[in-house]
Amino acid sequence: MAGFEFDLRTAVVLSAVSTYALVQYRPGLLLFSNPTYIGTFLQLSLLQFFAWSFWRVIIWPKFISPLRHLPEPTGGSFWNGQFPAILKRPTGAPMVDWINTVPNDGVIRYLGFLNSERLLVTSPKALSEVLTTRVYDFIRPEEVTTNLGRVLGIGVLLAEGEEHKFQRKHLMPAFAFRHIKDLYPIFWTKARENVEKMMELINAGASKDTTGDVRENENADEDTVVIEVQGWASRATLDIIGLAGMGKDFGAIQDSETLLSATYQKIFSPSRGMIILGLMGMFLPAWFVNSLPFERNGQMDSAATTIRNVCRQLIREKKEKLDKNELTDVDILSVALESGAFTEENLADQMMTFLAAGHETTASSMTWAIYMLCLHPEVQTQLRAEIHANLPSWSADTGITSQQIDHMPYLNAVCSEVLRYYAPVPLTPRIAGCDTTILGHKVPKGTRVMLVPWAVNRSEELWGPDARKFNPDRWLPSEDNPHSASGGASSNYSFLTFLHGPRSCIGQGFAKGEFACLLAAWVGKFEFELNDERERDEENMDIKTGATARPAKGLYVKMKAAEGW
Repeated sequence: MAGFEFDLRTAVVLSAVSTYALVQYRPGLLLFSNPTYIGTFLQLSLLQFFAWSFWRVIIWPKFISPLRHLPEPTGGSFWNGQFPAILKRPTGAPMVDWINTVPNDGVIRYLGFLNSERLLVTSPKALSEVLTTRVYDFIRPEEVTTNLGRVLGIGVLLAEGEEHKFQRKHLMPAFAFRHIKDLYPIFWTKARENVEKMMELINAGASKDTTGDVRENENADEDTVVIEVQGWASRATLDIIGLAGMGKDFGAIQDSETLLSATYQKIFSPSRGMIILGLMGMFLPAWFVNSLPFERNGQMDSAATTIRNVCRQLIREKKEKLDKNELTDVDILSVALESGAFTEENLADQMMTFLAAGHETTASSMTWAIYMLCLHPEVQTQLRAEIHANLPSWSADTGITSQQIDHMPYLNAVCSEVLRYYAPVPLTPRIAGCDTTILGHKVPKGTRVMLVPWAVNRSEELWGPDARKFNPDRWLPSEDNPHSASGGASSNYSFLTFLHGPRSCIGQGFAKGEFACLLAAWVGKFEFELNDERERDEENMDIKTGATARPAKGLYVKMKAAEGW
């Protein structure tokens, strides 16, 4: 707990010393007439635990904490704070309500499990302190680093302090503006391949696919199939990060059961075991939770081994080329390898990070984009018209350039609005690594600070009264919208999807380009409609959050070929 963390070693020592003193010198104070060291030690340990629990759950948060005067949401449990409400809803959803209903100057306090304190950062000025001016005061929680590190490696996403500065500095050339722009032809090539594979479903009459990525459509026209969006998007984005990031085509578009594709399907699919382990991780050490004999732990360990072995093999192949002066590739791995700054294991960590984070987040964005286009068919129609007018047909063996994508205002507006409205990662936790401040408020070491894109991106104070509505037009230039480059918001910190400052997403340029190319190819060639009409009400969408937010049961949509492209 912030400022008064329970130190097990101190507790054991205190109980042991007290046990010896009482048994030797004041046995009359004990409950038993013939006290033993073991019995007394257990009594004192139990007493100390209950005293500490009462202090932690009641006394500290309600009467002592320097944060207790900050504004808070109303209601909640006396001993469990807002945790019941948080447990019932998707990650980040309660914070959307709080940021719009709780008056605050940039920081809201709320109580989580067993009244553990949380700070929700809400204003651009507060966010700039946490993300820029005091960025290294706030570190990732140990359990987050341990859990994500199993499949992401301790790369630039999870490294802290000087190690993070070193990694980011030497990776930046691989993500330079000009270098990313040169990757657009790869994005488009893979997007076309993805469309071609999806067209095969329509041409074949859409018999059931054993992968679960397509369903038989009994009630629709023969030229319509029902697909699961997340699965198809994941296959495409995995191939894109493989080819553009490592110079390796993983073949996931052609076969959903390839090694890496099947591995990531397992680890990113929400499960009961994942939820249970997540809850246990809130009050038990991460190393202990990860060592428990749960099937989920076995899956994660096996997946981590598989992914790291693939990365090592790719690195060694590239290194052999480099040693022979034959390395002419322009992918991210090649650029990072040529820097000479990383060991093989360092590079393996970076590649694990880019593989997982790079494909899963964009696949999530594609899923939400198709969902919103189904809810707003007029947006889908307008977007398709712009694509047909500006890009070559998917079937033409013609590449595209970044300039073509950049000069499509409505495509970029739709992509930006999807990233605002449904940020792939709804919440990112931090912990104060030292005693610090936010907007002059004292923040004790150990305090949890929550960066919540879902809340900030839908703040009515930052985005206006339509903040909680999907509206791509907010990104289009007009006389009435002088801040169109930032979606109508007056501060860049109002858009939190990629964070900001030294810890901002190093691959955001890559992700935006990949997203735009993939969405253009899909919408240019296909028309989409929800398969389940109940999902037209967003409140009916069951959302699960693992590494990213996604529809819990997948997103199934009707798909048919669009005319004229």
